[in-house]
Amino acid sequence: MKSMQTISLDSLPGRLPPRTAVSHKGDFGSVGILGGAPGMAGAVLLTGRAALHCGAGRVYVGALDERLAVDPVCPELMIVAAEALSALPRPACLVVGPGLGVSNSARRALASALDVDHTLLLDADALNLIAADAALLTQLRARAAATILTPHPGEAARLLGQETGAIQADRETAVQRLVEQTGACVVLKGHATLVLQPGREIWCNSSGNPAMAAPGMGDVLAGMTAALIAQGMSVEHAAVLGVWLHGQAGDEAVAAGLGRVGLAASEVSLFARRILSRII
Repeated sequence: MKSMQTISLDSLPGRLPPRTAVSHKGDFGSVGILGGAPGMAGAVLLTGRAALHCGAGRVYVGALDERLAVDPVCPELMIVAAEALSALPRPACLVVGPGLGVSNSARRALASALDVDHTLLLDADALNLIAADAALLTQLRARAAATILTPHPGEAARLLGQETGAIQADRETAVQRLVEQTGACVVLKGHATLVLQPGREIWCNSSGNPAMAAPGMGDVLAGMTAALIAQGMSVEHAAVLGVWLHGQAGDEAVAAGLGRVGLAASEVSLFARRILSRII
């Protein structure tokens, strides 16, 4: 069994550097988000807003629902055609999966994204599509650019051909098997989220609380992590900081009186912005 390191503020392996007086948005990278099929556009908006709140210089939303023209809450998000995401200004991280769906058009979009040479973060339906399609898994394993997967236990179970209960019964083995299967950095979400980069030790998160068992939390985590990658952090360091920051934001939201019931994912990214600014 691999050694395990607890993720806490004091053990974070990397942080963002302070911004200089002559900084401009191009210094802080680009995040693209591919997903948002009809009826699920909220997922890509949550991901995009989280990326903005965590410092990405530019955020592009490529929704499969072409009716999405602007985000009235965050008009800073640039709504583009999904095909345009392959040409993101560098440095960049492309998130694929929030609200993507499992249609034929979603599969084609994922297959195209797997060929992009940007860092790729795969979440939600991107993982479900890969679990059901050996050709997509082969394409994933052949990628030269860095890749990170962020499955919850159900998605992990589908990828490994197991029941969710088996994943939860031995999460350490599950995260190792996922890394072996995909060749990617894996974030196995849930209580005490695990992070494993190939060839490295397992990281186990210490932050977070039951109020975060709510819709959209994974979308927010994806956006936060992608923003850290776009700003220059390695995939492993961004994953470790991202999961701690996400959980800590949930903890501080509850401490601020938002309660252990009804905490919204959109509220968590606002607390994450405060924490990230504080620890730089």
